[in-house]
Amino acid sequence: MQKIILASQSPRRKQLLEWAEVPFDIVVKNTDEHYPFGLSPEEIAVYIAKNKAIAVKKEAPSGITILAADTIVVLGEAIIGKPVHREEAISILLALSGQRHKVITGVVLIKDKKELSFADVTEVEFHDLSIEQIEFYVDKYKPYDKAGAYAIQEWIGVVGIKCVCGDFYNVMGLPVSRVIQALNKF
Repeated sequence: MQKIILASQSPRRKQLLEWAEVPFDIVVKNTDEHYPFGLSPEEIAVYIAKNKAIAVKKEAPSGITILAADTIVVLGEAIIGKPVHREEAISILLALSGQRHKVITGVVLIKDKKELSFADVTEVEFHDLSIEQIEFYVDKYKPYDKAGAYAIQEWIGVVGIKCVCGDFYNVMGLPVSRVIQALNKF
């Protein structure tokens, strides 16, 4: 496989591509993560990912594939972002406790004038979590860079997840097997 550019600073996306033995360089540009009103959650994730890819493409050499992704968490109709502080992280996890929610990752591949995009959806259900469990997790793992205030591969995922329907790695931030298939076709 040819080397690609990963337009993400996520250590989890980096780790997943390393596990898949995809050669890549990381290039990140600051982008606005606001989106137009009226988009579905899947469209929002793809829209933000596309903005990341386009920002990197402006300075990338021609002929190289750029991979960008964005992950959002949806509980009911509410999109849950990254918590800003401890109280917000605790509040988010209290809302997710005992509930089923969706984790949606928008993926965009761009190479010259060619583009491929898709969204992958995984449903996750938490057991009922105690306030003590939530505070322990937030204080120890500080999930401020994670949509939904948690990482499934950390302690809270091990003890708090009741079930996962879909791609586990999508919840980590990249549906890596689907990305590999897309890269092979791309």
